[in-house]
Amino acid sequence: MLMLARRVAAALSMAGMVAAFFRLRGTGGVPPQTGGWKEVDEVDLR
Repeated sequence: MLMLARRVAAALSMAGMVAAFFRLRGTGGVPPQTGGWKEVDEVDLR
């Protein structure tokens, strides 16, 4: 039973390290500052 607990702990810690790596390495970027809603004409609806 102790061996299973060690394997589970090792798997969780590895998954945490991988998640932290991707979290720190990833680039969030900036959301677009222009654009948004625009008027829709009847011609666009056809």
